[in-house]
Amino acid sequence: MDRRQKVELFEQIRREHRLGIGTIRGVAKQFGVHRRIVRQALASAIPPERKTPARAKPQLGAAMEFIDEILRVDQRAPRKQRHTAHRIWERIRRERPEITVAESTVRHYVCRRKQELGVAERETFVPQSYTWGSEAQVDWYEAFAEVLGERRKLYCFAMRSMASGGAFHRAYYHPTQQAFLEAHELAFDYFGGVFRRLRYDNLKSAVKKVLRGYQREETERLIAFRSHWGFQSEFCNLARGNEKGGVEGEVGYFRRNHLVPVPRVGSLDELNQLLRDGCRGEEPRRIAGKPHTVGEAMRIEREHLLPLPTEGFELAEISFPLVDGKGCVQVRTNWYSTPLKPGTRPRVKLLPAYVEVWQERECVARHERSYSRRQQVLDLEHYLDVLERKPGALAGSSPLQQWRERGRWPGSFDRLWQSLRERHGPQAGTRVMIELLALGKRQGWDRLKGAIEEALALGCTDAAAVRHLASADELNRPRSQPFPLGALECYDRPLPQMQEYDLLLGNDATAEVTR
Repeated sequence: MDRRQKVELFEQIRREHRLGIGTIRGVAKQFGVHRRIVRQALASAIPPERKTPARAKPQLGAAMEFIDEILRVDQRAPRKQRHTAHRIWERIRRERPEITVAESTVRHYVCRRKQELGVAERETFVPQSYTWGSEAQVDWYEAFAEVLGERRKLYCFAMRSMASGGAFHRAYYHPTQQAFLEAHELAFDYFGGVFRRLRYDNLKSAVKKVLRGYQREETERLIAFRSHWGFQSEFCNLARGNEKGGVEGEVGYFRRNHLVPVPRVGSLDELNQLLRDGCRGEEPRRIAGKPHTVGEAMRIEREHLLPLPTEGFELAEISFPLVDGKGCVQVRTNWYSTPLKPGTRPRVKLLPAYVEVWQERECVARHERSYSRRQQVLDLEHYLDVLERKPGALAGSSPLQQWRERGRWPGSFDRLWQSLRERHGPQAGTRVMIELLALGKRQGWDRLKGAIEEALALGCTDAAAVRHLASADELNRPRSQPFPLGALECYDRPLPQMQEYDLLLGNDATAEVTR
């Protein structure tokens, strides 16, 4: 019985009870229904909703605990780096292949579970159409990553082509204007050209003051940068993210698919390589409603972009500080070590993520930029020449402590150092260890680390053995392949005949006698 028929039945029951038989038993007998139905009809003219019986979930039941654990972990994860139902379903297929469950089943279960925690707000965007190379949208977004075991907050730059759907992402520790402009240059190089128009929100790196309507007072650096690269800039209205919905959607998609779970890397460069690989990995994807894949569309669009200038825009902040007595140069509020002698004035480039020290057209030092104040950023490699003359200063040196904190001084170095000190004495053993560190400076720290670990595994702590193991690869020569002798027959030639030369010698001798 459908709901309309049940409503009509309730109407007849109520009329019969009021004007006819007048008893519940009699009405139930007349219509052939249970007395419970009669009581429901008398209580309300609208039939109650039918209760849906709880059904067993043979397929989902095995995955419910796995899904609940993911959602519990997501409560501690950054808000914008949590799993979607599609991402959970992909993890079930990859990590629990014995469970066969449909994506729609997972989606319904995740939706019901998330409703218990609150429904996230969603924004509606109006679809737009774009010609090749006409517009790209730019935005910053926040993300977290574990760098050297420490969870750090990062600021990621995103540029999305609105015609092809291709995107470029790059992470920085701080969203400075230098980082903002550098990311533009890297994005232009990634796309192979410059877009004619870039759309921004009102970020401080580009906008100095918001005026009426779409008018903005832009920063001087952005105006010069825009003039150098030849693009036009447009800005959204305040609090209107839908005006650059393409990059907003790209940020959410990329973060969910490439930053979940939270990535674990050893450096910012490694993370940026991971992001670049993620951008390349999206090229085979086909966006709904598009005739080409992202990669195919990017190759078509590259022909319509503005050409890249022959020279880049100067982004670095240049200074000429004096090297102090500790071998450091002061850049803004921090000090960075160099291998130069005190009193030297090198050329220092302050970049968004790094500080470079140049001397005689050679980069002699490169440090990760520190955004703290009154900090010393030291590299033990810059002090090896001094430590060879002052070996006693190594044990308590700040460069060594910073190497330990960054994970560049493994435990195998300490074991070898302790063995050398016991064998040669504290002073001589430390000097030998410093000589081995100088070997790592020349041949590479990974090779030195491997040689020390191999020597310790063999039970040998002699410095000469470590040097031999570090250079063992260079001593190996490829064995020459045997060559069949018969293959040389093609080079055989007959011996020359010298009788005619003897005749010439004879004629010369006769002429000499005649004279």
